Amino acid sequence: MQDILVLYYSHRGSVRALAERIACGIETVPGIQARLRTVPRVSTTCEATEPDVPDAGAPYVELCDLQECAGIALGSPVRFGNMAAPMKYFWDSTIAAWQNGTLAGKPACVFTSGGSQHGGNESTLLSMMIPLLHHGMLIVGLPFTEPELSSTSTGGTPYGPSHVSGPTGNPLLTETESRLAFLQGQRLANFAKKLS
Repeated sequence: MQDILVLYYSHRGSVRALAERIACGIETVPGIQARLRTVPRVSTTCEATEPDVPDAGAPYVELCDLQECAGIALGSPVRFGNMAAPMKYFWDSTIAAWQNGTLAGKPACVFTSGGSQHGGNESTLLSMMIPLLHHGMLIVGLPFTEPELSSTSTGGTPYGPSHVSGPTGNPLLTETESRLAFLQGQRLANFAKKLS
């Protein structure tokens, strides 16, 4: 059984909901399973404020998760058109994996959630691709052959699944957002299977 790492940071639950749908899509592919992981918040006061083990949800990612995975789905909320600091902080710690080529040749995809359709969703997805490309990963997007991508009035881009949470931060995915996340997971798992 091969694992695909579904690594995310979620502040209000939207990115976690996308991660769970991507994991469902991954697990429809025989021989592939999803490994959900998250990253801790980053403190503004330079002291540890998060517990060693999360109170709820996925465990924190460890560098061994990168070695053991057959691919990665990476998710973060939008932060001024960029990935959130906790996710960036994690990737800044992966120099040894980069030097060793741990992720080179493995497939990856990205996903995000933002408060509005024009709040930086696509640039956030692109910002998450940068460290993956530096690691030598192969980016798997969502093609327009998926009809939901052309008809969505909420989230969803060719760069990867997205969710529009609105001004209140609603974490509930629309049917289209949920379907696109599921399809992205399937697509990533199929690529990982073909590459192995």
